[in-house]
Amino acid sequence: MTDQNEFASEEPIEDPLADPVDEIERLTVERDEMRDKFMRALADAENARKRADKERRDAEQYGGTRLARDLLPVHDALTRALDTAGDEQRAAAPGLIEGVELTLRELANVFKKHGITILAPEIGERFDPQNHEAMFEAPVPGTRAGDIIQVMDNGFKLHDRLLRPAKVGVSSTPAS
Repeated sequence: MTDQNEFASEEPIEDPLADPVDEIERLTVERDEMRDKFMRALADAENARKRADKERRDAEQYGGTRLARDLLPVHDALTRALDTAGDEQRAAAPGLIEGVELTLRELANVFKKHGITILAPEIGERFDPQNHEAMFEAPVPGTRAGDIIQVMDNGFKLHDRLLRPAKVGVSSTPAS
């Protein structure tokens, strides 16, 4: 009896029906598919890196938006306090008025340090819907439609983003 291992050769037996050209084409297609998958994965990784970079920059610039919005009423209150203080109050309590002025100045310095700018429109300036909110409209002689006739509250920006629009009154077409 002969051992079957005697006839087994060390080399694999080639499939006599396999066409080497078909095998090359199959391998070429497989290589192209792998290259395409690799390039897509590389592009996805690059896009994820760019997205993470942008999110990090946005977080650095705009991360304090809520805190900034919460500080705006403080600025408004200090400004109103100074605006309503008449000569009598200034004479009666100069230290208090000076303290409010210093506090408002320090708050303005903090705003500047963190990229917060105050939008203080002037009366007569044109209404800009990107930066202003019209609280009322009234015909005022000597003005054009769309001119600011009153400023109720200043607006604020954080870098290039609007935190709060300036609240203004706007002239309508004057009545004739």
